[in-house]
Amino acid sequence: QVQLVESGGGLVQPGGSLRLSCEGSGDLNAIFVAGWYRQGPGDSRDLVAKFGDHDKITYGDSAKGRFTVSRDNDKNAVYLQMNNLKIEDTGVYYCNAKDYNDPTDYYGMDIWGAGTLVTVSS
Repeated sequence: QVQLVESGGGLVQPGGSLRLSCEGSGDLNAIFVAGWYRQGPGDSRDLVAKFGDHDKITYGDSAKGRFTVSRDNDKNAVYLQMNNLKIEDTGVYYCNAKDYNDPTDYYGMDIWGAGTLVTVSS
Protein backbone atom coordinates (compact mmCIF):
# COMPACT_ATOMS: atom_id res chain seq x y z
CA GLN A 1 0.00 0.00 0.00
CA VAL A 2 1.21 3.46 -0.92
CA GLN A 3 0.35 6.53 1.09
CA LEU A 4 1.01 10.16 0.29
CA VAL A 5 1.14 12.25 3.43
CA GLU A 6 0.64 15.96 2.88
CA SER A 7 1.22 18.84 5.25
CA GLY A 8 1.80 22.57 5.31
CA GLY A 9 -1.55 24.01 4.35
CA GLY A 10 -3.28 26.68 6.35
CA LEU A 11 -4.61 30.21 6.42
CA VAL A 12 -2.35 32.96 5.15
CA GLN A 13 -2.77 36.59 4.15
CA PRO A 14 -2.18 37.75 0.59
CA GLY A 15 1.53 38.20 0.00
CA GLY A 16 2.42 35.55 2.54
CA SER A 17 4.14 32.23 2.06
CA LEU A 18 3.52 28.56 2.74
CA ARG A 19 5.56 25.43 2.18
CA LEU A 20 3.74 22.22 1.37
CA SER A 21 5.26 18.81 1.93
CA CYS A 22 4.35 15.43 0.51
CA GLU A 23 6.05 12.24 1.60
CA GLY A 24 5.41 8.84 0.13
CA SER A 25 5.39 5.79 2.34
CA GLY A 26 4.65 2.11 2.05
CA ASP A 27 5.60 0.03 -0.96
CA LEU A 28 7.15 2.65 -3.22
CA ASN A 29 8.35 0.26 -5.90
CA ALA A 30 7.95 1.99 -9.27
CA ILE A 31 6.26 4.94 -7.56
CA PHE A 32 7.33 8.45 -8.50
CA VAL A 33 6.15 11.28 -6.28
CA ALA A 34 5.70 13.88 -8.97
CA GLY A 35 4.19 17.14 -7.78
CA TRP A 36 1.16 19.18 -6.82
CA TYR A 37 -2.28 20.03 -8.19
CA ARG A 38 -4.88 22.47 -6.94
CA GLN A 39 -8.65 22.21 -6.90
CA GLY A 40 -10.78 25.23 -6.11
CA PRO A 41 -14.48 25.09 -5.18
CA GLY A 42 -16.34 23.56 -8.09
CA ASP A 43 -13.21 23.59 -10.21
CA SER A 44 -11.19 20.92 -11.89
CA ARG A 45 -7.96 19.67 -10.41
CA ASP A 46 -5.26 21.65 -12.19
CA LEU A 47 -1.50 21.44 -12.32
CA VAL A 48 0.49 23.63 -9.97
CA ALA A 49 3.94 22.12 -10.39
CA LYS A 50 5.38 18.74 -11.25
CA PHE A 51 8.49 16.82 -12.12
CA GLY A 52 8.41 14.91 -15.37
CA ASP A 53 10.84 12.95 -17.47
CA HIS A 54 14.49 13.79 -16.92
CA ASP A 55 13.46 15.89 -13.89
CA LYS A 56 11.84 18.45 -16.15
CA ILE A 57 9.76 20.84 -14.08
CA THR A 58 6.45 22.13 -15.35
CA TYR A 59 4.54 24.90 -13.62
CA GLY A 60 0.96 25.91 -14.09
CA ASP A 61 0.53 29.45 -15.33
CA SER A 62 -0.67 30.74 -11.98
CA ALA A 63 2.40 29.35 -10.22
CA LYS A 64 5.10 30.66 -12.51
CA GLY A 65 7.44 33.12 -10.85
CA ARG A 66 5.96 32.60 -7.38
CA PHE A 67 6.09 28.89 -6.58
CA THR A 68 9.04 26.53 -6.52
CA VAL A 69 8.82 22.75 -6.49
CA SER A 70 11.64 20.62 -5.14
CA ARG A 71 12.20 17.05 -4.09
CA ASP A 72 14.16 14.87 -1.72
CA ASN A 73 14.61 11.45 -3.22
CA ASP A 74 15.93 9.95 0.02
CA LYS A 75 12.64 10.83 1.68
CA ASN A 76 10.47 10.16 -1.37
CA ALA A 77 9.21 13.67 -0.87
CA VAL A 78 8.11 16.61 -2.98
CA TYR A 79 7.84 20.12 -1.63
CA LEU A 80 6.11 23.24 -2.86
CA GLN A 81 7.35 26.62 -1.72
CA MET A 82 4.60 29.15 -2.32
CA ASN A 83 5.52 32.82 -2.12
CA ASN A 84 3.54 35.99 -2.71
CA LEU A 85 0.29 34.11 -2.30
CA LYS A 86 -2.85 35.48 -3.87
CA ILE A 87 -6.51 34.96 -3.06
CA GLU A 88 -6.88 33.00 -6.28
CA ASP A 89 -4.40 30.45 -4.94
CA THR A 90 -7.01 29.28 -2.45
CA GLY A 91 -7.96 25.65 -2.81
CA VAL A 92 -7.19 22.12 -1.83
CA TYR A 93 -3.70 21.10 -2.87
CA TYR A 94 -3.24 17.47 -3.76
CA CYS A 95 0.04 15.64 -3.93
CA ASN A 96 0.32 13.53 -7.06
CA ALA A 97 2.38 10.42 -7.63
CA LYS A 98 2.68 8.14 -10.61
CA ASP A 99 2.48 4.36 -10.38
CA TYR A 100 4.53 2.72 -13.10
CA ASN A 101 4.08 -0.87 -11.95
CA ASP A 102 2.09 -1.73 -15.08
CA PRO A 103 4.74 -2.02 -17.80
CA THR A 104 2.12 -1.59 -20.52
CA ASP A 105 1.08 1.84 -19.23
CA TYR A 106 3.61 4.39 -20.36
CA TYR A 107 1.91 7.29 -18.60
CA GLY A 108 1.38 5.48 -15.31
CA MET A 109 -1.54 5.53 -12.92
CA ASP A 110 -2.25 8.50 -10.69
CA ILE A 111 -2.05 8.28 -6.93
CA TRP A 112 -3.43 11.16 -4.92
CA GLY A 113 -2.97 12.39 -1.41
CA ALA A 114 -5.97 13.36 0.66
CA GLY A 115 -5.30 17.05 0.06
CA THR A 116 -4.24 19.95 2.24
CA LEU A 117 -6.29 23.13 2.34
CA VAL A 118 -4.69 26.45 1.51
CA THR A 119 -6.77 29.53 2.24
CA VAL A 120 -5.46 32.94 1.22
CA SER A 121 -7.56 35.69 2.75
CA SER A 122 -7.17 39.11 4.28
